[in-house]
Amino acid sequence: MLTDKTVVLGITGSVAAYKAADIASKLTQAGARVEAVMTEAATKFITPLTLRSITGRAVVTDMFELASEFSIEHVALAEAADVVAIAPATANIIAKLAAGIADDMLTCTVLATKAPIILAPAMNVNMFNNLVTQDNLAKLKARGFTIVDPTYGRLASGKIGLGRLAETETIIGTIKQVLGKSGDLAGKRIVVTAGGTVLNALGNEPVPYLVALAMAARGQGPV
Repeated sequence: MLTDKTVVLGITGSVAAYKAADIASKLTQAGARVEAVMTEAATKFITPLTLRSITGRAVVTDMFELASEFSIEHVALAEAADVVAIAPATANIIAKLAAGIADDMLTCTVLATKAPIILAPAMNVNMFNNLVTQDNLAKLKARGFTIVDPTYGRLASGKIGLGRLAETETIIGTIKQVLGKSGDLAGKRIVVTAGGTVLNALGNEPVPYLVALAMAARGQGPV
């Protein structure tokens, strides 16, 4: 599912930014090509070197630095992406995207890409529950963004509430699901006209027969 897929992993200035290292590691282990794009604030919480060591790829932190092959043309990264996932996504980045602001490499990439976009919010409970944030998330959902809801628990502020970054497994599972929906069979309707293949489930044991269905298209996005 993830082999040879280009995942643009956006990281923003949240205390939860350190969890991006785990996300990047597991994506890389699964065969994905991870292109990390960090906002300036994100570099205050986790170093670009950490992510470069994990992914084996240059990390983009500034639109005008020649840090990678994508720096010359800032939309090249957007065009290369199979999926863009921003984790953690702060209230600030959510507001920028809702307003269509493109003032750094990450926001430019999101605005220029045709790939599916996933946001995993992480912030203070009051910020998350604020009507402005909720309105911005609703706007982005309406535009086709996939939102990985935060979880309930203890936050960096010491408060208990909704705002913790979703678990790594949940975020990666969402990436796989979204990639499946945009696979080469996405939107296709498949009609199986042949009869089922009858198999004996346990060799010669007297058990009921099972019908074996074609699973070759599994994970490729058929309707």
